[in-house]
Amino acid sequence: MSATPRTTTLRPADIPARAADVSTQALASGALEPLPTRVEIVEHGGVRFQLRVLDSLWRKQRAEAKQRARAVRGEPCDPFGPCDPSLLLGDLSPSHCCVLNKFPALGWHLLIVTRCMEAQENLLNIADFEALWLGLQGVNGLAFYNGGPIAGASQPHKHLQLIPTPMHPGEPNVPMHARLAHAELRGGIGRAPGLPFEHAMTPLSPELLADPRQAAVASLGRYHRLLAAVGLPRHPGQPQQAGPYNLLMTRHWMMVIPRSREDWLGCSVNALGYAGSLLARDEAELEHMRRTGPMALLAHTGITRNVPRAGGPTDPGCVG
Repeated sequence: MSATPRTTTLRPADIPARAADVSTQALASGALEPLPTRVEIVEHGGVRFQLRVLDSLWRKQRAEAKQRARAVRGEPCDPFGPCDPSLLLGDLSPSHCCVLNKFPALGWHLLIVTRCMEAQENLLNIADFEALWLGLQGVNGLAFYNGGPIAGASQPHKHLQLIPTPMHPGEPNVPMHARLAHAELRGGIGRAPGLPFEHAMTPLSPELLADPRQAAVASLGRYHRLLAAVGLPRHPGQPQQAGPYNLLMTRHWMMVIPRSREDWLGCSVNALGYAGSLLARDEAELEHMRRTGPMALLAHTGITRNVPRAGGPTDPGCVG
């Protein structure tokens, strides 16, 4: 079982400066290859969605093609086993390291990776949540997880992700929060009225930041309750998840969304889509997102409830 070699321990307070330094060096060496995008704001279903269209995908496609070729030849193709040292920030915990996403579309984009190989479709555990809270101590941002390929995971090695917020200057920290703020809670678990996809959310106390270990214990319990609330309960003795899902988490709330498919009519969706940020590969896909409506796209790739129409009057389920 491969593992990333031990590096220096990364203190949460040092994450932003360390990320900036490693980004500068990795850009200069070519190890970091940002994906250039432009952003268009589209209001739909009461959310100011950020639609990003890529100028080019050739670098990422080239790297994925090389990875597929290695897999065909039977060569190891885990990009995190070990992590690229030129992108590595350090060890967040004994079990997890922190590394830059090689192909970021959103500023500096952090990956919180298990040092030893674990499956992306395994349930999150207390070590995962402790590493996540250590990351959130240093970065007031959005953490997310793609539970399996249908949920948008592109790598089989377990990794969580963390980005600073806001995701675009002048816009809300997390666009979907505009709807989650109206969630109706029962026993600490709630749903936002009118959202056209199955989901469950729970508020979190910022006081949890003071002790990441205790925060991990509290979060793990809430996580299992959210999974059960959306029909994906944990099966005792089974490490694998009951089905594909996305998880979103900030210092203030956690949300789980079960998934039915990875894309709708060619438009791929991962956890960031349910935060309010979608990525289009080209202008044609961007136009398709506009016509379909971003909220409707989320409904079709989640568990559909009441799909909003694009081009209708302004209400919680239609274009604004």
